[in-house]
Amino acid sequence: MNRHLLMLTGTTFVTWTGQRITAVALPLVALDQTGDAWTTGLVGGFAGLPLLTSAWWGRPFRHLLTSGKALALLLLIQVAGLALVPFAAAAGEVNAVVLCVTGFVTGATGALLAPAQRSLTADLADDVGPGVGAKALAWQDMAHRSSMIFAPPLGAWLLVVWGAVPLLWCEAAAAGLAAVAIATVPRAATRSGTHAPSDTATIPASRGHATIRSVLRADRDLAIGILLAGVGGITWFAFPLGLALLGAELDRPGQIVAAAMSGYGAATVGASFLVPLVVNRVPRMPAILVSWAVLGLSFLLFPLAAPDLVAVTAVAALGGITIPFGIAALNALITERTTGDARRAAFTAETVLHNGGASAGLLVGGAIIGAFGAGAVLVATGLIQVAAVIAALPWLRRVADTAEDRTATAPATR
Repeated sequence: MNRHLLMLTGTTFVTWTGQRITAVALPLVALDQTGDAWTTGLVGGFAGLPLLTSAWWGRPFRHLLTSGKALALLLLIQVAGLALVPFAAAAGEVNAVVLCVTGFVTGATGALLAPAQRSLTADLADDVGPGVGAKALAWQDMAHRSSMIFAPPLGAWLLVVWGAVPLLWCEAAAAGLAAVAIATVPRAATRSGTHAPSDTATIPASRGHATIRSVLRADRDLAIGILLAGVGGITWFAFPLGLALLGAELDRPGQIVAAAMSGYGAATVGASFLVPLVVNRVPRMPAILVSWAVLGLSFLLFPLAAPDLVAVTAVAALGGITIPFGIAALNALITERTTGDARRAAFTAETVLHNGGASAGLLVGGAIIGAFGAGAVLVATGLIQVAAVIAALPWLRRVADTAEDRTATAPATR
């Protein structure tokens, strides 16, 4: 793989490792400094606000984030946001305002960084050759997922050895290191406006600022893939919250959700190591449809599997093993069907609908589970995911029929 693509993968690994190592530290610092439990969720809550609205406010900035230097500047702003809490903690001045500002800054920069980094990866891959983009993005997803294995236990150990505040400095340092590394990545040679789109692109580079709506309307397959990712994000709350409460209902507090997380994590990480090797042989839409249908099916099976921990682990692994293939297929589809500003808009749509949907689902999920019960919500969210896949099938057939009609009516060429 191209060394610049390797650099982008490396920065993904470093930033996610830093984030996962320090995940436990921030709530502890907030609780210790403020004395109020409600403040522990302020950073996450305020980080979700710019993410959910980034499709609107981020549009003027997307076309500027086309080089490593631009991403490095964004990362440095994120470093400032991350460093705010440990800096204030050193002075004993952590309060709700500090936590809200930190959440807002890190949320806003993260909302721009994630799609911009994937877009730059795809742009650079276009310079290397066909099929490289799908592989490079699959390697990035693997780098992101692999940190699930060692980062949380490492963070727990460092929390005991160093304490919470030094861990927060570590996250800021990791983001700073990533900024230095990514600054060496150049702008792609085949930039929007300087080259013709590839033959596979159905949404070419736009001269203006492409909107998410225009991208989704231009390619129905792409719209279906992104919308299914959004449905998966919105219903995700049933997995961590639903299984946690289901365990409490069945006198297995913490055990069921821990077993499910272990099974899901092991399966999804294991699959992510395989995906880059086979991604260019994976059919795009079937992989997307199957991944979300299988995850929905696993939600349906959880109430039947519980309280047997082995069965819960197996069901969670079933749901997790297909997800990396579906995500890789969607990223590959965006890479193949779009260029330039339209590509950045498509990756933004994926981020907003999936990650933003997950944030929104977690925000209201507890109340929904409290009203209807954990088992009922797991079944309902599973049915929603499966129904969404089934509802997408006629639209896919219509796209296929349209393509066949165009082929049949096209004049013969040599």
